[in-house]
Amino acid sequence: MVRQSARRAAQAQAVKTESTRVKKEVVAEEVDTTVITKSKVKVETKRAAPKRKPAPVEEDESELDEDTQNTAPVKAEEKEEDKKPAPKKRKTAASKKETSDEMALAARTAVSSLPRAMYIGAHVSAAGGVHNAVQNASNIGANAFALFLKSQRKWVSPPLADETKTAFHAGLQTQKYDAAKHIVPHGSYLINLAQADAAKAQQAYDSFLDDLQRCEALGITLYNFHPGSTGGASMASACSRIASQLNRAHAATSSVVILLENMCGSGNVVGSRFEELRDIIAQVDDKSRVGVCLDTCHAFAAGYDMRTPGTFTKTLADFDSIIGLSYLRALHLNDSKAPFASHRDLHANIGTGFLGLRAFHSLMNHESLQNLPMVLETPIEEKGPNGKMVENKQVWADEIKLLEGLIGMDAESEGFKEKAAALQVKGQAERERVQEQVDKKAGKDAKKGAGGKGKGTAGAKGGAKQTALKWPAAKGKGRKKKDEEESCDSCGESE
Repeated sequence: MVRQSARRAAQAQAVKTESTRVKKEVVAEEVDTTVITKSKVKVETKRAAPKRKPAPVEEDESELDEDTQNTAPVKAEEKEEDKKPAPKKRKTAASKKETSDEMALAARTAVSSLPRAMYIGAHVSAAGGVHNAVQNASNIGANAFALFLKSQRKWVSPPLADETKTAFHAGLQTQKYDAAKHIVPHGSYLINLAQADAAKAQQAYDSFLDDLQRCEALGITLYNFHPGSTGGASMASACSRIASQLNRAHAATSSVVILLENMCGSGNVVGSRFEELRDIIAQVDDKSRVGVCLDTCHAFAAGYDMRTPGTFTKTLADFDSIIGLSYLRALHLNDSKAPFASHRDLHANIGTGFLGLRAFHSLMNHESLQNLPMVLETPIEEKGPNGKMVENKQVWADEIKLLEGLIGMDAESEGFKEKAAALQVKGQAERERVQEQVDKKAGKDAKKGAGGKGKGTAGAKGGAKQTALKWPAAKGKGRKKKDEEESCDSCGESE
């Protein structure tokens, strides 16, 4: 009986032990499963993370993002319905960028109230879509404006959405801008219509034609671009290639007028001499659809003086005799940080550079320049409270009013002289800095006994003294120092 009880107790204990063991194994399996499951979750989370990571959208305004530039305007109800993290954050960032431009900084002046019909504006941002450029222009008091129709740093961009076109046209109607007369889009910096290589020439032409087609879709008549570079070939052959591409583009479009921009004369760039622009135009079949956009900084840097009423008149007379004033369809208004005939494209704010306010007084009071779109490409970046560079669009608003105020002003008045002197003081340090670079370059060339092709002279401080300077062709290599580079400041944005 005792033995049986002991056996039963032992059996009971064995059953209890086995039950405990089974429970432990089950728990262990559950733990293992949990660990594995958690591990899988962790792995899956790591793999999914890049998909959830929002794409960066804080881009330079000069480089329009494909998504924000060419897609339809976002409706409020679409924002609420879209729950995906990336698009939601992207739209928020875009809307913040658009909101920053929504404040009106100056009222537009009625051109009819001015002594002369001068349509002055600036190259404004089209971030978020070309339709945004209209409001951005109005916000700075512009009566004309330029913009990029797509990213100027990409060969291929998505087509304009129908909603974007509709919004653009609606903006023009609301703000009363004439797209056929006072809007001048700027072409991509990538385009070189002088390209000799067949494949590269086709790539350039395709991007160029795409811009022209965008112009026609938006009802824009004028389109401005940089002619290109010889690539080491002869200037005559480069001009012929450009004209051939223009003829080809005219055949593929119906109305847009293509404007050749004069250049500063650095390296192998085409268009620094009026004769080069003349030679291109001479080979264009439909001359009603070709013209010139005259950049004041480029002309001055290339050796066309405009600082006094006499030199300004002579430069326009040269333009008229070589090209013809009938071909002048737009202007880029920029002072120059670099001295006369330095072949450096460094834009300065109006009145602060080597050109000075007197040059712009002559321009604003020249009767033959009435009714042309005049576009500022002056610098607007300033150092903010945190030390970082930020854009201050009030600069453009103020410069538009400054230029409008020059119309009919007596250049011999004390008010004008005081304003001109104050602006020169403001830009003195920058002028001296660039002058030092130019003098240093001239000294090095003199020591080498080199010299290139003798591109003219570079003015000393204040533009009073002229010293000989020979500017070598750009070689692309071995030009590491920033102060020795020929720069491009077109549109106020670094190329």
